[in-house]
Amino acid sequence: MSGTPLPLGPDGYPAPGGVARRSAGAAESVRASRRWWDAAAPAYLAEHGADLGDVDFLWCPEGLREADAHLLGDVAGRRVLEIGCGSAPCSRWLRRAGADVLALDLSAGMLARAAQLNRATGVPAPLLQADVGALPVRDRSVDVVCSAFGGLPFVADVGAALREVARVLRPGGRFVASVNHPMRWPLPDSPDPADLTVTSSYFDRTPYVETDDDGRATYVEHHRTIGDWVRAVVGAGLVLDDLVEPEWTPGRTQEWGQWSPARGALVPGTLVLVAHRA
Repeated sequence: MSGTPLPLGPDGYPAPGGVARRSAGAAESVRASRRWWDAAAPAYLAEHGADLGDVDFLWCPEGLREADAHLLGDVAGRRVLEIGCGSAPCSRWLRRAGADVLALDLSAGMLARAAQLNRATGVPAPLLQADVGALPVRDRSVDVVCSAFGGLPFVADVGAALREVARVLRPGGRFVASVNHPMRWPLPDSPDPADLTVTSSYFDRTPYVETDDDGRATYVEHHRTIGDWVRAVVGAGLVLDDLVEPEWTPGRTQEWGQWSPARGALVPGTLVLVAHRA
C-alpha cells in the first residue's frame, strides 16, 4: 500500500528491497518520493540538520550560501516560492531577509519538522504540501522561485515542472535551482577521490530506482545531462543567465554522501541553474 511506512535500516533511512535501473513515470516518482522522504526525514535531518541550519540558506554540499552568493538578488519585499523546502531553513532565512515567502514540499514528514522549527526559531515560514508538477499558485504571482537541492532531481517530467515555474513567475522574475551535477551520475557514490572511475554512461538517462520487496518503487532519481537541463530551462520559456559550478569552500571539512573536500577539489558536485522569465 502507498501509505504503508517504509521499513528502516540500521542507519534510520528506508532499507530498499532491491535496486534497479528502469523507467519510472511521473505518478510513480511522486508516490515514491513522498513515501521515502516521509520515512527518511528524521534520519536525514539528524545527519544534516546542523549543516543546513535552522535559519540559513545553503545552496549545496560545497558550502555555497546565499548570504555570500547573492544569486537571488535583493529579496526584501519580494514574493518568493521555495520548491522542495525540506525543513525550510532557506525559507526562514528568506523571511528574515524581508521576503514574502511560501515554502513548498511534497513530504508531510519534512513539513512537520519545518513547522516545529518555525515555532522554535520564531521565524514562521508559511508551509504548503504540493507537487512541483502542479503548483497551486496563481499565474504571474511570484517574483522569485528557488530550489536548493529540492525536488527537481526526483521529477520524471522536469520540462513540465519548469513550465509550472515559468507560469507562476512574473515577467522578469528569477529562477535559481541547485541540482546534482550531471557528471556525478557515471561515478561511484563515494567521497573517496580514489573511486573516481566511470562505472556507467553519462548519457544513460534510465532512472535509478530503489524498490520494496514487492518491486514497488520506494525511491526514484532522474538523471539529466547539462544539455538536458539547458534545453528544459529554455523550453519552458525561461532565459538562462548562468550555470554555476560551485567550488569547494576553503576550510570546509563537512562530508555529505559522495561530496567531500578531497573529491570536491577535483570534480564538480553541484550545478546551479540561474534563469529569469523574459
